[in-house]
Amino acid sequence: MRSEKVMFEGTSGNLAARLDLPEGQPLMYALFAHCFTCSKDVFAASRVSAVLAGLGIATLRFDFTGLGESDGEFENTNFTSNIADLLHAAGFLAEKYEAPKLLIGHSLGGAAVLAAASDIPAVKAVATIGAPFDPAHVGQHFIDQHEKIKKEGVVKVDIGGRPFNVSRQFLEDIEDQAQSEKLGKLRKALLIFHSPLDNIVGINNATNIFVAAKHPKSFISLDKADHLLSRKEDSQYVAEVIASWARRYIPELIRTKPKTGLKAGAGDTLVIGAPQEKFLQYVDTNGHPLLADEPLSYGGTNRGPSPYDLLLSGLGACTSMTIKMYADRKKWPLDNVAVRLSHKKIHATDCIDCETTDGKIDVIEREIELTGNLSGEQRDRLMEIADRCPVHKTLHSEVKIETVLA
Repeated sequence: MRSEKVMFEGTSGNLAARLDLPEGQPLMYALFAHCFTCSKDVFAASRVSAVLAGLGIATLRFDFTGLGESDGEFENTNFTSNIADLLHAAGFLAEKYEAPKLLIGHSLGGAAVLAAASDIPAVKAVATIGAPFDPAHVGQHFIDQHEKIKKEGVVKVDIGGRPFNVSRQFLEDIEDQAQSEKLGKLRKALLIFHSPLDNIVGINNATNIFVAAKHPKSFISLDKADHLLSRKEDSQYVAEVIASWARRYIPELIRTKPKTGLKAGAGDTLVIGAPQEKFLQYVDTNGHPLLADEPLSYGGTNRGPSPYDLLLSGLGACTSMTIKMYADRKKWPLDNVAVRLSHKKIHATDCIDCETTDGKIDVIEREIELTGNLSGEQRDRLMEIADRCPVHKTLHSEVKIETVLA
């Protein structure tokens, strides 16, 4: 992934933004709207955008007017100006790159993308994260100051430990939004993320959004996540689910398997690389399709098991099958077999019973669980049988790999 700083014109001056791009050609473009008084660099925005970029979706995240590095004064903004900023951002993408087909909004940004989506024709899908049903919900952060704001016009209030000037027109604007009507006319695929433990925007907001919107609509519970998606695994989960869900509604996200002159016969395994990806591979093994990839930490998109994961899976499956087949033949009371495997490399000098003395060697650790009313002798015998698994034997025998150019 690569991230570029960009600027574009907003409602009151320039808006600062970051465009997170995949290494290859983007499959499509998305637009991310951050939470109330946050910035484009808040965890939820930066982490979700980064994962989406790794999955091939270029994502623009920007600071609303008066926030972060953008021009303007916060006290002169409101929910309506946020919607206008979103439309400016969509216009910027359409002019310089490609119109966004996906909108993502966090908290009040979620309410903003719901309100703006109908005015961006290219958008096919909208995802919200911890969004309020009614924009007026944000006024609860400083509800004790409402009367003073209405009386004095502008009052400095504390929001999340930071001071902001909030104006009378801001209050009037957030209280005058027909969000239910806008949801009814959304006509875009909608995915709602919300945590039942969200103590900033209650889960009932997700219910109200879901009821007001028309199909296609989906809800995903974020379980133990907090409102800001502070845990990296939560934002990664959100991004991966968004990418998978959006494929149903955005054809550009459906990757077609590249053509090849190689043909797989019965019993063959055919592997074809994805030209637009760094590691992703299409695998057809004896008529069974699957994907192979590398994890995000290695620069992959984590859309399938890694080559070593597949190797361990083969050994584990073979081990379990061999044990069960032997127990069935003996009519022993084996209920089931579970095999846990892990792979690592160690220095040859650290292995006391290895023939190799230089460099590193591969170590596969295999833990086998046998369930059933088995005797001690039966368990010992089944553990011996595990080493007779054909894949185990292959790994221990001399293997010759013949390679030819197609």
